[in-house]
Amino acid sequence: MSPERNERAIDAGANGYAMRHDGDMPALQLSPSLESAIAQFEDTAGYLAVASIGIPPRHAVSAMRRDLDAWARADRDPQGYDEAVGRTREHYARLVGVAPSRVAIGSQTSVMASVIAAAVPPGAEVLCVQGDFSSLVAPFSMRSDIHLRAVPLEALADAIGDRTWLVAFSLVQSATGAIADVPSVLSAARMMGAYTLCDTTQAAGVMPVDAALFDATICHAYKWLCSPRGVAFMTLRERFADLLTPVQAGWYAGADVWESCYWPRVELAADAHRFDVSPAWQAWIGAEQSIGMFAGLDLDEVWQRTASLGSALCEALELPEQHQAIVTWPDAEGDDLHRLIAVGIRVSSRAGRLRASFHLWNTEDDVEAVVHALRP
Repeated sequence: MSPERNERAIDAGANGYAMRHDGDMPALQLSPSLESAIAQFEDTAGYLAVASIGIPPRHAVSAMRRDLDAWARADRDPQGYDEAVGRTREHYARLVGVAPSRVAIGSQTSVMASVIAAAVPPGAEVLCVQGDFSSLVAPFSMRSDIHLRAVPLEALADAIGDRTWLVAFSLVQSATGAIADVPSVLSAARMMGAYTLCDTTQAAGVMPVDAALFDATICHAYKWLCSPRGVAFMTLRERFADLLTPVQAGWYAGADVWESCYWPRVELAADAHRFDVSPAWQAWIGAEQSIGMFAGLDLDEVWQRTASLGSALCEALELPEQHQAIVTWPDAEGDDLHRLIAVGIRVSSRAGRLRASFHLWNTEDDVEAVVHALRP
């Protein structure tokens, strides 16, 4: 990313990514690429649980079935998956705006966060968000020799101080759907000399994500990117990658993977690939199709559509406007959750709140179905 683009992104507005949604939106004509992507999903009426687990597009399911059939015919070998992994890495790099050489692959975000946690200098402060997802925060909590401090999301930028070595936060909060004020956090981190780690698991695929803004990002693809579980990514700025040790290094982290199978013939890759973890092969066959599809979409258009549905639900249920694809409200006893599940509407419950999440396949009919079930 050029310095000029970086400055424009930081100065985008006080609400950062939230500024991309403009409130009440009229019905919009969908682009051909988005219409084609929506057509990839079937039998999705009432499915408002993508924040828990996404739905695979039809061509991902077909690719995985072909691969399983080939495996059953003894017509697969490990080397045969390398090209699919490479193409998927390229798709993801294009989606989040970085070079493929800056993308490491793996299976779990917690493992990737652990690599970064291992690099924090003793006595340094890591600043995180109260109630953020455990896979991001727990690895740092295991370090008894560092200071882990949690603050409310809205106070994150102001809490960055001269002792802060790293700010670790989710772009979109899993429990509430609240969106971080990215420009303010980046500006404060830059002023204080702190590094930034952003978890984009609840963002990539539904809203524009610019991974080049951060020193590191982590993302699991089984939610909004509609991929099989077991496909995760880490992006690293070169200056930050140089501070990290590939403590999970294996054969797949080698500069030449198939020459790195047996110790001591292991020469790690010079770029972010040295942080790779060997892939769960079959999962990447589906992920190639899903992530390639999302990389070809206008994510501003996707966000406008999904956040508008969220706003429509807030208005219909007389909830405070949230301007988000994830809509939550208090439901400590689970009464609303049970009402919706009883009529076949799939939602989730997190931290005492009901969570409804909108993605490509959802329409105004899903909003009306929720309202009818809760406000007959």
